[in-house]
Parts: sequence; structure tokens; C-alpha cells
Amino acid sequence: MAISLEERPTGLLNQADPDMKRLKAGTIGIFAVVFMALSGSAPITAMTGNVPIAVGFGTGIYTPASFILAAVVLTIFTVGYSAMSRHVVATGSFYGYISQGLGQVIGMASGLLSTVAYIVFEASLIGIFSSFARTTIISFGGPTISWIWIAIVGMAAVAFMGYFNIRLSGRLLAVLLVTEVAILMILGLTVLFKGGGPNGLMLGSLNPAKALTAVPSDTKLGIVGSAGIGLFFCFWSWVGFETVAVYGEESKDPKRIVPRALFVAVLAVAVIYVFVSWMAIAGNGTSHAIGISRSANPFSLFFGITRSFVGVWAEKVYQVLIITGSFACALAFHNSASRYMYAVGREVPSKRIRKTFGATHATQGSPHICSIIQTVITVAIVMGFFWFQHPTKSAPDVAFDYLYGLMAILGTMIILICQSLVSFSVIAYFHVKKLHPETKNFLRTFLAPLVGALAMIYVVYLLFKNLTFAAGLAAGSPVFTAIPWIVIGVAVLGIAYALFLKVKRPDDYKMIGRTVLEEAHERV
Repeated sequence: MAISLEERPTGLLNQADPDMKRLKAGTIGIFAVVFMALSGSAPITAMTGNVPIAVGFGTGIYTPASFILAAVVLTIFTVGYSAMSRHVVATGSFYGYISQGLGQVIGMASGLLSTVAYIVFEASLIGIFSSFARTTIISFGGPTISWIWIAIVGMAAVAFMGYFNIRLSGRLLAVLLVTEVAILMILGLTVLFKGGGPNGLMLGSLNPAKALTAVPSDTKLGIVGSAGIGLFFCFWSWVGFETVAVYGEESKDPKRIVPRALFVAVLAVAVIYVFVSWMAIAGNGTSHAIGISRSANPFSLFFGITRSFVGVWAEKVYQVLIITGSFACALAFHNSASRYMYAVGREVPSKRIRKTFGATHATQGSPHICSIIQTVITVAIVMGFFWFQHPTKSAPDVAFDYLYGLMAILGTMIILICQSLVSFSVIAYFHVKKLHPETKNFLRTFLAPLVGALAMIYVVYLLFKNLTFAAGLAAGSPVFTAIPWIVIGVAVLGIAYALFLKVKRPDDYKMIGRTVLEEAHERV
């Protein structure tokens, strides 16, 4: 059932409007969309970087159960998110969905927040990419070089890929994702078939009833186990799957592909995370898993069992794939950031801005100008950390301890807040505004989004409660202190801009977040 323009003002993308350019339609199918979303989640980076923290300081050997709990919550969230995606196809998914449900003021704030989140995620992943690459080069007998040179190479490669047709990025991300998932599954299956480590397969680690059980504290080391830390890092690991909706405008059949890809992405990530974290703990055994996660080299939670269960060759491959996996994640977030920037830019009243931020490449159909701008911003963030954030004795790795950690915290905080708002917008869209009654359903468009929103709010609370711990060695940085104020400042800026338009340019105000795809049929 179509909604008339009188009921809901909507900017329909078409070729007749010279100032309203569109991305190249029909470029990618469901597999490419899923690969890009899963690359954003970065399975090998999430497992290697986040699981040791959850095991050592969060939920210990019950971390796989925490991943199960997170999977249930995110699946419930996806129920409402996917319902919205069937009727609103917009490149700025959070921006479009929240604007349609909760109004233009909150929508503009969420649009700017989401853009900032994906902008800083690329810089964050460039940080961990540089750190992993530098360490691996040295371990392979190569020269000791500064991380900034590796970062420059990474940013240049991402910029090159992001400029062109999204199909090119989709193919590369597919290859990189398959290789990183392959090594994780080889490791997991080998541990499984060999019956685990000193404590066997440890099936109790999968007990959902233990999902909020804190790891035992260690008074000698001054460590207090926190179930909240474990649960937060599990949710953190999923960030990126929600970008499925960002690619709706470029997909072949968005009203079918996006909802399906959302469920495929969240469930595929769930299977990988639960299985791999379970096998990592089982392979090491109870005491060793917790001990090594609290050591100076927590990545050995995976490196050690890869070497002992699979072979030295596999450990070397694993180290290389961490590098390519983090690069893939940076590329995925670059694509998301440039598309969010484009989605907001093409609705700005200024024709000059619409012709730059809202422009697409004549042949590639990509948001090439926004891609360039995103690269410039990433370079500025990375160089800022290189020039102004000096290493310390306790935190010698600026790329990992500061750039990766702080930018990931900032981005994750924003995404969780926007996911909560999206859930409330689903309820408002279907039950308050009573749009598309054919889709309205108590379980799907009310109860599921409500549960998802409350769960997301709780995770945001966990983040604020454990913010200092999450920042780790970087908690003393001025950037860390500024994180909550950056979030508040961006939100206030978005609200102020929307209110300005409401008073001074009411017609432009009505169009905030209303630029959606016109066609409902499949593109070939």
C-alpha cells in the first residue's frame, strides 16, 4: 500500500532533479551486502581483540553465553529494524528511519551522530591495522618502522577502493572476509574434533543462564570481574552489521534484500562469535584462558592454540589475516561514512553543498566527493594522534592503545544510542503515525522494538559505567575526557540546525530524512 505525499512528505530520487543525484542502482546483490556488513563487524578483529578482554575481566569462561545473549537481543532489534527497511529505503539508514518515526529534529541529530560514528570507525580501524601490521612485520624478521607509514598506506588503499563503484569494494571484502572466517573456523573445528584442551570441550560455557556471571576477581592483581564489561564487549563486537541498510539504494531489490541481509548478517555473526569464542576457551582450558587473557600478551589466547592445535603455519596465516581483516573493516566503514555524509548532504538547502556532498560519480555512481572528504577527515584524525598523542611507558602503542581504543569507544557509544532511537522510531512509525497498517504487528513492530530499545539503553549504561575500564591505558588522554561531550555536542548541533530550518526554511525542514528510493520493483 502506497503512502501519499500528503501523508508523509518524501523526496523521491529521480533523474529529473539536477540537484538530487543518486547512487548507482542495481549494483550489488544480497551476498555483496552481507559481505560488506560482516566486514564491518570484522570477525577476526573482534575475536582477537575483544574476547580476551571479556574472558579476563568480564564474564570469563561464560563469554560464549554472553555472545548468545547479545545475539538474542540483536535479533530482536533486527525484527523491528527490518520491518522499517521494507518501507523506507534510504542511504542514511538511521537518519532516514529515525526522521520518519521520531521526527526531523531527532532525525537530524541522529544523522549527524551516525555520520560521526562511521567517520571515526575508519580511523579506529586504521589504528589497529597499523599496530597489527607493524608487529607482524617485526615478528616475521622485517624492519622496525613507525606505524604512521603503515597507516598512510592503509588510508591510501581505502581511499582508492572507496572512490570507485561499490561492486569493486564488495568483491574485495568478500575475498578478505572468506579468508578470515576460514582461519577462524579451521581453528575452531580443529579444537572441536580434538576434544578441546585440558578441561575438554567445556559445554557449560554455552549455558545462557551464566551469561551475566562475572569472572572470579584477583585481589593480588587488583582485578575485579565485571559481567557488564563482558556483555558490553560482546555487543561491541557486533557493531557494523547494521550497515546492511546503508546499501539499500545500491542493491538490486532493496525491499527484499535489506531485511533478509540483516537477519543473515546478525545470525552469521552470532554463529561465528559463539563458536569461535567457545573453542578459544575450550582449547586453552579454564585457568589458562583467564590467565593468558590477563597477561601482557592477551592475543595469545588465539595465537597459542592456533599454533598448538593447527600448526605454526596457521599461526603465521592468522597474523596476516588479522591485518587484512582490519583493513577490510576500515574499508567497510569508509563506505558507510561516505554514504551517510552523502545522505545528509543531498538534503542541505544550499545548492552548492548538494552539488558536492550530494554528488555522485558520472560513471561509477559512487559518492566520490564524500569519499574524498571522508579520507581527508581520517587522515586528519590519524595524523592528530601521531603528532599530539605521545607514547608512554604504560601505553607505548599509540595506534592501538589510543587511536583504535578511543575512536572505537566514541563510535560504539553513538551507534548504540542510535540503535535505541531506531527501535523507538519503529514503534512511532507503525503505531503512533499508523503508517503501513499492513505491516503493523504487536510482536514485530511494537514488542520486539521496545525490548530491543531497552536492551540497547542498558548496554549504553554499561558503557558509561565502565567507560574508564573500556579505555584502558588511554583513559588519561584528553580525547577520552572529551568523548561524552563530543556526542552531546554533535547531537545539540543537529537539533539546533533542524530547529533553524523549522523556523527559517520550513519547506526544507519537512524534507529532513525524507529522501527515499522511488522504485519498489526489483532492479536488474
